[in-house]
Amino acid sequence: MTTKTLSGRAAIAALPRNRLIGEFSLWSADLANMERDLNRIEAHVDLQHIDVADARFTPGLLFFPDFVARIANLTAKPVHVHLMVEADIVEEQTRQFIEAGADLVSVHAENGEAGLRAVRLARERGAAAGVVLKLETPVEAVKPFLSEVEFVTLLGTSIGIKGVGLADNACDRLIAARKLLREAGREAEVVLAADGGIRDETVPRLRAAGAETVVLGSLAFGAPDLAQRMAWLHRLKVAA
Repeated sequence: MTTKTLSGRAAIAALPRNRLIGEFSLWSADLANMERDLNRIEAHVDLQHIDVADARFTPGLLFFPDFVARIANLTAKPVHVHLMVEADIVEEQTRQFIEAGADLVSVHAENGEAGLRAVRLARERGAAAGVVLKLETPVEAVKPFLSEVEFVTLLGTSIGIKGVGLADNACDRLIAARKLLREAGREAEVVLAADGGIRDETVPRLRAAGAETVVLGSLAFGAPDLAQRMAWLHRLKVAA
């Protein structure tokens, strides 16, 4: 068992803001050798990302609280759970995954009022909260969440599908979200994240558009030299 020095909102508040955050999607790890892969990435990752899907909100099923509990015991880094679930279960799922060890739970703006209640529940339970937007959802849909979340994540591909190229409008959407955060006076408090379509050629564009973290899959787990890959990522700058 690994001992964490910080958890919940404190762990998320301690993430670096002077460089790109290293957020790794465990969906891209070798699931049969998860402990080995966690040990390999531990020195390089800032935030462990775990997708959860209910096969209704998005195609397929992904991960469960017992899996998160095991991960949380094997890493000293905070755990971010992205709930791709329908509104009727998002609050219960939020509770279950926080109990399992999630430090940050992100729900979809498309969950509406249930999503807002889930965000408030996460914060009541001591966790950080985030909001995620599907590619086809207008960026303005994050507005009701901005005063209550620590993360805003924009999907750059169709939800729940791996290996798809970045949408043409993904960077423009990040710029729009960054503007909304600035107008709400929350730019310094909220991390702006990009998820989906993360490739060597897209990361610099996403970073320039304002992304403070990109959810790395094969770009991390497939890197022959992970230290070199992360050094490259950390050098990337946001456009003025």
